[in-house]
Order: sequence, then structure tokens, then C-alpha cells
Amino acid sequence: MAGEKCEFEQTFTFTPLPSKKPSFLQDKDTLALLMKWSMLGRMSAQTFSFDQTFYPYNSEKFALGFFKDPTVVSTLRTTIEGAWAPIDKPVVCVDVEQVPCTQVSMELFDPIYSCGILRPSGHVVKCFHDIYPDYDELRQMLQEEDSKCYYVIGREERREFLFRIFKHLCIGGELCQYEDMVDPYINTTKLIYKDLISVQKDPETKKISVVSTVLKVCAHDDSGRCFPGEPEEEQTFAYLIVDPYKRHVTLFYHRYGVGNLTG
Repeated sequence: MAGEKCEFEQTFTFTPLPSKKPSFLQDKDTLALLMKWSMLGRMSAQTFSFDQTFYPYNSEKFALGFFKDPTVVSTLRTTIEGAWAPIDKPVVCVDVEQVPCTQVSMELFDPIYSCGILRPSGHVVKCFHDIYPDYDELRQMLQEEDSKCYYVIGREERREFLFRIFKHLCIGGELCQYEDMVDPYINTTKLIYKDLISVQKDPETKKISVVSTVLKVCAHDDSGRCFPGEPEEEQTFAYLIVDPYKRHVTLFYHRYGVGNLTG
């Protein structure tokens, strides 16, 4: 019983790992695409080490400890009325959603190649839309539940972290220039996913599995939502990706808006 109490009261200490900068934030081709998609300078990933055992059932306590840690808070920026600003008020609570993360290949996207969203060449099929003059079948499948292709990727698969990254990239930022071909979205999704998650191979079965826990997070101070930013917007997101074996956690986040126009 005493052991359980001790575990429940555990507090985490976080230490930045600047040498762990993800390769997608250093790859010039990826940075050029993020600029084109109006996400450059608004998408970021920071890795920290932590000093206690992580338990998925204790995710909310872990996330709250993360956003209360002075070292973490000193590195975070949010947007206030369009301008970058530090988080200057203490976080009092967090919203945490555990995100399924089981994919170890890009097979999840196979259905989009044979349902009319793409031409055989990989070009994205354009379509008419009342609101968006420059619209296509890919974004319609991603965003509109009444789209005829919405469920070519199943409900459970759409919840996967891999799919969420893809959707975030396809929708982009405020001044996004959309791709004519699907390949840049697929390739960048693969690169980011591979950067962020950890896998292990079973020595007996040789099967590869994901060991990371992914948490979608939102932090609140006493005035309301303070990170990843206001107002609430699907493209303003934050995820904590936890490697329980290395005791590393990466904060991957993006704030919707106009991205940097120069590298």
C-alpha cells in the first residue's frame, strides 16, 4: 500500500535535450515544404528527459507535471493576439487524450490510391466546393464526413497518430499552397512519424511494435486555454510522445496562422 501511495505521489523532473532536434526540422527539403504549407516556424518539436517511471494510466499527472515544470515552461511560447509570447501564468489543469499509435508501416494509406481521390499518376483530383474555390478530393475525404470517400480509411485508423500527422500536413497553415501530388504529404508524414516514435523488435517473433505513448494535450491557466494557443482550432495542436524506456518525451506542436515566408 505504501508503495502505491509513493507511486501516486511521484513528481517528474524534466531536462531539455537540445541535441535531440528531430531530423525533419533540419532537412532542407522538408523545411521548404513546411514553408509552402504555411507551417514553417509554427511547427516545432522539443525533447526532454525525465527521471521517473512513466505509466500510461497516469498520463494526466505526467502531462500536468510537464506543463508545471519551470524548465519546460521557460522554453514554451504561445500566441497572444497573433504575437509570440511566453507562458506567464501557472498551468492549473490539462486536457489529455491518449492517441492510438500502433502503425509500423504506411499501409494505412493504401486505400486512398484506389478510391478516386488520386489519379494513377498520384495527382490529387480537384473538385468543386461552394466555399473553397481551390479544393480537392483529398481534403474533402479528410475533413467532410459526408464525403463519399470519408470512410475509405476506417474510423479506428483515422484516430491513429500516423493519420493525424498526415491530416495536419494536408490541411496546412493559413496561407497553405496545396500540393498537386500526394507524395510530398506521404513522404513528410513518414519522416515526421519515424522521427517522433520509438519501436522495438521482438527477438523471438521479429515483429516490430511501437513502444511510444502519444498524448494529445492542452494546458489551461486560471484564465483558460494557454497552450498550444487560442482560439481552439484543429490545426493548433500539441502532442506529447513518451518513450518509457529511454525516459524521453517530445513535445510536438503547431499553431495555426501564417508561417515564415523565408527559411
